[in-house]
Amino acid sequence: MRAVIQRVSWAEVRINGEETRKISHGFVILVGIENTDNQNDIIWLTKKIVNLRVFDDEKGVMNKSLKEVSGELMIVSQFTLHAKTKKGNRPSYIHAAKPDIAIPIYEAFIKEMKNFISEKVVTGDFGAHMEITLTNDGPVTLIIDTKNKE
Repeated sequence: MRAVIQRVSWAEVRINGEETRKISHGFVILVGIENTDNQNDIIWLTKKIVNLRVFDDEKGVMNKSLKEVSGELMIVSQFTLHAKTKKGNRPSYIHAAKPDIAIPIYEAFIKEMKNFISEKVVTGDFGAHMEITLTNDGPVTLIIDTKNKE
């Protein structure tokens, strides 16, 4: 699994040009799923994200986690995170999991995040056309890949 985590002061996702879901202070997480991802990846990634100390403490130092600041979450599937661009100009998505594999993993990841976060958790809709608007707070943006744990 690969995730792009952005610390935001607010964000919204518009789904198929109609429904809008919003969060305030917290993380927008774009998550890409590979064919080889499994429950161990879900657990490891969830714990890593929930415990990231990238929110300011009283001294203005990034020293607090999402849990400690009662942050909200927006989780959106993003198969393009696994794009291969080595050859030519058209990306290849050969390593991105197909929906029959990706959807159960995506849903399990959301469920696991909800187990750790008591605040608001919103999601995009897998496979839908989505427009995300956000204010990146910092800016703080991190990329985490479960295949690079060490």
